[in-house]
Formats: sequence, structure tokens, C-alpha cells
Amino acid sequence: MKNIFDQNDANHFIRRINTLTEDSFPKWGLMSVDKMLAHCNVTFELIYETEKHPKPTFIAKWLSKNFVKPKVTNEIPYKQNLPTQAMFVITGDKNFEEEKKRLIGFVQKTQQLGADAFEGKESFIFGKLTSKEWNNMLAKHLDHHLKQFGV
Repeated sequence: MKNIFDQNDANHFIRRINTLTEDSFPKWGLMSVDKMLAHCNVTFELIYETEKHPKPTFIAKWLSKNFVKPKVTNEIPYKQNLPTQAMFVITGDKNFEEEKKRLIGFVQKTQQLGADAFEGKESFIFGKLTSKEWNNMLAKHLDHHLKQFGV
């Protein structure tokens, strides 16, 4: 598993993101490349721009923490065509270049803040996570969707 907090690994993700074009087509799934980038940005918005999203209810947070978190924060790659949680569903067309630029910026910011800034950091949905859990969640999600688009 790549380490998003490591500069070389973060640059690896950025190179892959930069390989995408507006014409990139998924190997599986229904998202267009602009929607995939926006979808990946939601994960980072939940770290850096939480005001964009409604706070989860106590029950939603409890269910996510107890049933979803272990699957999201482990090192086992995601399977193809898994269902998408509602807040991550992107509707309408997005600006490819803007979404790409935002995602690269989020990856850079996360790497620059480093693992120490994420150790014990509260997740919007899952509660406190270790830096390893944060890395697994972020790196696994990015890798999954970049593979989806063949990069």
C-alpha cells in the first residue's frame, strides 16, 4: 500500500492523476472521469471542508464506525462495483480540470501535513483514526478509482 504522507508516494498518485484526460473511460462502473475526480474530492472535503456536507446522525455515525470503518481502513483493496454511499454520489457534470486540480491540491496538502497531523484525528464519519487508518482509507480509495480509469 502506498503512503499518502510520503512525498514519493504522493507524487506517484499525482502522476497518475495527471495521466487522466477528459476522454478517459472507466474499465468498470458508471462514473465519468469528471465525476470520479469529484467523488474522490469528497473524501478530502470531509477532512478539510466539512461545512460542505451535512453532519451524519448519531445512528449513521455509529453504523459507519462499527460496520463500514473496518472495511474502509484496512489494507484489502476494494472490489469493483461496490455500492456508493449517498454523500459520495456525484450528479451533474463537473469541470474536469477544476476537479483534477482540487484533487492534486488535496493530495499535496495531506502529504505536507504529514502522518503526525492525522494521528488520532477525528474523522467526519468514523471517529478518531490512527494515521495508518487515514492512509489506508485515502490511498486505497485513490488507487481504486485510478485503476478504474486505467492509470
